[in-house]
Amino acid sequence: MTKTAAPGHRPPTPGPGPATGPAPAFATPTPTFSAPSPASPASAADERARRWRLVLGGGEAEGTGWRLEGGDIGMDGALDALYGRTGQGRERAAGLGASAPSVARWLGDIRTYFPGSVVQVMQRDAIDRLGLATLLMEPEMLEAVEADVHLVGTILSLHQAMPETTRETARAVVREVVDELEKRLAGRTRATLGGALDRSARISRPRHRDIDWDRTIRANLGNYLPEHRTVVPERLIGHGRASRALRKEVVLCVDQSGSMAASVVYASVFGAVLASMRSLDTRLVVFDTTVVDLTDRLDDPVDVLFGTRLGGGTDINRALAHCQSKITRPADTVLVLVSDLYEGGIRDEMLKRVAAMRDSGVRFVALLALSDEGTPAYDREHAAALAALGVPAFACTPDLFPEVMAAALEKRPLPIPAD
Repeated sequence: MTKTAAPGHRPPTPGPGPATGPAPAFATPTPTFSAPSPASPASAADERARRWRLVLGGGEAEGTGWRLEGGDIGMDGALDALYGRTGQGRERAAGLGASAPSVARWLGDIRTYFPGSVVQVMQRDAIDRLGLATLLMEPEMLEAVEADVHLVGTILSLHQAMPETTRETARAVVREVVDELEKRLAGRTRATLGGALDRSARISRPRHRDIDWDRTIRANLGNYLPEHRTVVPERLIGHGRASRALRKEVVLCVDQSGSMAASVVYASVFGAVLASMRSLDTRLVVFDTTVVDLTDRLDDPVDVLFGTRLGGGTDINRALAHCQSKITRPADTVLVLVSDLYEGGIRDEMLKRVAAMRDSGVRFVALLALSDEGTPAYDREHAAALAALGVPAFACTPDLFPEVMAAALEKRPLPIPAD
């Protein structure tokens, strides 16, 4: 989980990369430059001192004695605007203030100095520490930011309050991130789940026209008769004529409380991918204290995301009641609950409902988060109660999710991360 820097401290930063353009515009002027200094430190000790100087931000007590030159001065100014200190013998020397042009220039400058992953962290810190969320309601600001999953979460939390002039730009930013995620995740998800569905559809006594000869021969190679140059097929493997028909139902039940923003984004993308597979009947339900069924929007995950409403309380029991009412073939259904389990509804009823679905044959999967971050904050008592029912709750990365779904569809043990 990404942590914001504590007051008076700045996160370690890599060395500068190529840069063009003017220096950042801050409250206190900084020297202008055309590019970071091309000269590398003379030794590893110098490089360590330089990095510590950038982390600590200078001042009488910083202790490195390192003097910044060239592009490092501009990099230090960009860091100071966000993580500048007060006290310790000096006043805060910089800040982003409330000026949209100034912030837009700062966003451009940090993209000059730092790799994309660091830029995204600094953007999140700027939103959290300096209250810049309201500036995201301006189209110019949205065009300047580095788009990522967390930014999409922030946009979704604000979109109902956005002016009409900003909504089109906001949708374009969300579309950019969603398209990138689909390219990254869709192929592997379809391949992994397609294999799982094929395996679950194989039959051992197929009709002649339904025999899968390739798999049948491989399975009977031990029965090869050299004198007849043939394989005796003691075990036939086939797909059956129902292999192309709908076989499994998947229900994604996703908590849309504010802490689950990244999970909502990933779940929407996966929901759209699963819905594109003809062998699956996929349903997507999001909830806080109310329940919204977004299944009819699954052909476009951006529509799904703009149908959510991040924030508010949590009523898991009510959401599961809705999902339970939509299940028609329990033995062929996988229900995935994505929630930190901070239940605001009726706890005992929630657990009884989970137990009832499990007993009816539903494969129940509980994910504390569906995101790239580490283990999230979650209700440990409710997680333990689910585990007692045979439903372990664990955090899942997007890269692991296809494997989790494949295991659930094949009714084999889930690949639960060791941590």
